Amino acid sequence: MYQVLRPSTSRFLPIRHHEYHMRQWSESTQPTSTPMVLLHGWMDVSASWQFMVDALPQSFMDHRSIVAPDWRGYGQTTGPATDAFWFPDYLGDLDALLETLYPGQRVDLVGHSMGGNVVMMYAAVRPQRVRRLVNVEGFGMAATRAAQAPTRLGQWLDELSAHQQGSNAMQTYPDLDAVAARLRKNNPRLAPDRAQWLASHWAQPDAQGQWQVCGDRAHKNVNPYLYRLDETLEAYRRIQCPTLFVQAQADSLTQWWKGTYTRQQHDERLQHVPLLQTLTLPDAGHMLQHDQPQRLAQALVEFLS
Repeated sequence: MYQVLRPSTSRFLPIRHHEYHMRQWSESTQPTSTPMVLLHGWMDVSASWQFMVDALPQSFMDHRSIVAPDWRGYGQTTGPATDAFWFPDYLGDLDALLETLYPGQRVDLVGHSMGGNVVMMYAAVRPQRVRRLVNVEGFGMAATRAAQAPTRLGQWLDELSAHQQGSNAMQTYPDLDAVAARLRKNNPRLAPDRAQWLASHWAQPDAQGQWQVCGDRAHKNVNPYLYRLDETLEAYRRIQCPTLFVQAQADSLTQWWKGTYTRQQHDERLQHVPLLQTLTLPDAGHMLQHDQPQRLAQALVEFLS
């Protein structure tokens, strides 16, 4: 199994009716240091950043507080039962977390995938809180049309009904090896030792000995609201801090959207971000922090230092 170089410590904070789990790797008391907050993506957990944190140079760690939360409905964060998760709640949770951990202090935000979309929006509406911003493979969604709204709402109602009946249950696994195999199926580039370690954080055994993914099944329900491209671009224009977009050489958008949303379209969206740099990492897929942790760590050090 992967041998962790920098073990994290855990703490729990009451945030907006949830007990938020925070993973912390270093803590600087220097008044001039800028905290770095790492935000994971959909159906992931804060432990996903471990390999990248292990690759950071000690000189960078010595002058930083580095933390990563489990978003609501993921990992060890707990809260009220629900059948729906709303994107604005991630912004509300992040705002409350930063105010609790670093009141009045600017931070560096690093978000992957869904977390990358969250930090882009947050930097637009709270520019005074963000010193520098890193979006790792947070592409957003395909543009929508108003005519899609009634069908989307109908789909949402159907999925809520299915949720009540328990028909959208998460897949379970007989043992840790099976969880690791699933992670490697999702990402063939994930090394076996890393998959085995991450599996123990991505899932946990239940009372029957079956391994359950640490993600609420309500995350599988479709969002009833359409993705508004005009709102997204307006937010991008309002980002005031230097921003780095890191993408993998492998084209995740083609895999997911089958041509209905392309990397060229995403590149056109990024042109609305004022102080933007882009970086493409070779031999990597969507889970860059797993595939190329050393190169991603190097990119963060160069951009944030």
